[in-house]
Amino acid sequence: MNPSRPFILRPVATSLLMAAILLAGAVAYVQLPVSALPQVDYPTIQVLTFYPGASPDVVASAITAPLERQFGQVPGLKQMTSSSSAGSSVITLQFVLELNIDVAQQDVQAAINAATTYLPRDLPNPPIYNKGVRLSKGGSPGSDITTREA
Repeated sequence: MNPSRPFILRPVATSLLMAAILLAGAVAYVQLPVSALPQVDYPTIQVLTFYPGASPDVVASAITAPLERQFGQVPGLKQMTSSSSAGSSVITLQFVLELNIDVAQQDVQAAINAATTYLPRDLPNPPIYNKGVRLSKGGSPGSDITTREA
């Protein structure tokens, strides 16, 4: 017996079966869960610099600004957020999803090396960085927060 024979002999039943399959597919498609904002972890690197005894204004102008200028030239940078407080500077760099975090880490190290000539000579330690830091919203009171889209 030919498997297509019942469908040829009963065209109305075949059409109803096809309509039922299409309707079931449409209902299933509508009920698929879709997240408008999927949970995505962007590659991020956080750069910390400590300058004991310096005011937030001095830290912002003498440390954060020169580092930001260098980091702004790093390829693949999506967003840069900085916070300058008394004696410390925190710069969070967020990169595009396609960029390998290890490549970004090398670029950040090169930018830090390039910025050392513009940093204060009495800086006790060079800037340090951590990769894979999660971004948090908000800031501490009295901090200068700057967000730039690259």
